[in-house]
Amino acid sequence: MLKIAYDQIYAHPLPEGHRFPMLKYELIPAQLLHEGVINKDNLFSPDMPEENIIIRTHDEDYWHQLRDLTLPPKEQRRTGFPLSARLVEREIRIAKGTIDGCRYAFESGIAFNVAGGTHHAGSNWGEGFCLLNDQAIAANYLLNSGLSKSILIIDLDVHQGNGTAEIFEKEPRVFTFSMHGANNFPYRKERSDLDIPLQDGVSDEEFLGILKNTLPRLIEQQKPDFIFYLSGVDVLATDKLGKLALSKEACKARDQFVFEQCIKHSIPLQVSMGGGYSPQIRDIVNAHCNTFKAAIDLYF
Repeated sequence: MLKIAYDQIYAHPLPEGHRFPMLKYELIPAQLLHEGVINKDNLFSPDMPEENIIIRTHDEDYWHQLRDLTLPPKEQRRTGFPLSARLVEREIRIAKGTIDGCRYAFESGIAFNVAGGTHHAGSNWGEGFCLLNDQAIAANYLLNSGLSKSILIIDLDVHQGNGTAEIFEKEPRVFTFSMHGANNFPYRKERSDLDIPLQDGVSDEEFLGILKNTLPRLIEQQKPDFIFYLSGVDVLATDKLGKLALSKEACKARDQFVFEQCIKHSIPLQVSMGGGYSPQIRDIVNAHCNTFKAAIDLYF
C-alpha cells in the first residue's frame, strides 16, 4: 500500500496576499481522495521527531533559534515565512513524515510526503520557504541508523537544491543531483555532486532527453541503496517563478521515468513534493496529483 505523510498542520496560515500557495497542501490529498485514487488508509500523520535527529543535519545553534523563536528578523525574512511555534512544529512534522516515509518505502518500494522538498535549508540557514531540510534529515537518519550506505538525492525542482548540496558537500555516502534553471533562485548556487543548469524556456523534449541520458548512467555509477526524489512542479510553463516551458504531460513523464528507473533497479524511493507557483492553484494541484497517479500506476 502506498503510504503518504500528511497532517492538517501542513496548510499553515499565512498573511493575506502571501505568494506561497499553502492551500495546495489541503487540496492535494482532498483531490486524490475525491477521485478515488487513494483512500484514508493511505494517509498517515507524522509525530514529532527527537531533537537529536534534527541536529545531525542542522547546526545546533540554528535549531535552537528556530525552536526558541529567537531567529534574527533578517534571517526570518530570508525564510519567507513569519516565525511562530506552529510553523516550527509544521516543519519538524514534515521532516518526520519524510523519515517515516523511508521506512514505508523499504516495505512497498515507494512512499510520499504531501509536503517537504525543503531543499533551500542549509546546515545553519533557512531561505526560500524552507526552514529544515526534510530529505537531508531523513538521509542522515538512514545513514546513522545503518539502514542505508549509499544514497542518491534526485532534485528536479526548477530551483537548485543549494541547502542539500551544502549539507552533504563532504559526505561521500550521499550523492546530490540537481537539474534546475540556471537563471533562477538561488542566485548564489552551491555545488551539488552533479548540477545540470538549464537555460530559460527549455522544452519538453530537451528536458526529458537530458534526464533520460543522465539518470540511468548515474544510478549505474553510484549504485545507491536508497533514493530521494524532489518532484517540484515549478518546471511547468505556467509557473510564474519557473522560467522553463514544460507541459503537464512532460512533467508526468519526468516522474514516470524516475519511478521506472527505481523499479528497474529495485531501489526504495521517498518522494517529497517541492515547489509549484502557477497562478492557478488547480494547475499546481493537478500536476502534483499526477505524480501520485504515476506512482500508483507503476507500483500498485
